[in-house]
Amino acid sequence: MTKPLVQTVGRRKSSIVRVQLRDGTGLMTLNDRPLENYFPNMAQRIRVLEPMRITGVDGRYDVKARLEGGGLTGQSDALRLGIARALVSVEPELRPTLKKAGMLTRDARAVERKKYGLKKARRAEQFTKR
Repeated sequence: MTKPLVQTVGRRKSSIVRVQLRDGTGLMTLNDRPLENYFPNMAQRIRVLEPMRITGVDGRYDVKARLEGGGLTGQSDALRLGIARALVSVEPELRPTLKKAGMLTRDARAVERKKYGLKKARRAEQFTKR
């Protein structure tokens, strides 16, 4: 097993992804499973591979990631951020390209908490006049 070039973290909603980037052939292993098995949805796979496609480094690095928490959408976005951060640490000249594409910004949106007296975070009981 080769030593990782760089290790980074990506977060989104309640998902946390730890990414290890190695020199290799473009192999992606997520929780010891291939990318196609972990994300059956093609749109999520495309979103995960976007940082590599935009920078033109696809096929140059192997990615090994540990994904925890949340659902598939949160995990895919967290993985995308983690891969982008890893690419910037390995090749700093890729930063402007990734920054312009919005890949280095952490999406801070999360579920709003439920408030007392309401059915959901903002949904109140229906008013009855009579």
